[in-house]
Amino acid sequence: MSTLIAIGAGIAVLTGLGAGIGIGIATGKACEATARQPEADSKITKNLILGCALAEATAIYGFVIALMVIVMVK
Repeated sequence: MSTLIAIGAGIAVLTGLGAGIGIGIATGKACEATARQPEADSKITKNLILGCALAEATAIYGFVIALMVIVMVK
């Protein structure tokens, strides 16, 4: 039973992988947008930070679910 708990927690933590990829793509696109239109830098930065915060929230949710699986199933 403990191996199934570990597998479930590992799968829940994989949400961090998607968040990392998403933040990386968003940062790259923001750099491209700033290079194309330097005068829109403040708007681009504001939107980038908001998007990164939302993407990071999904990773935190996955981590919390993994901890809940470990703690509550035992």
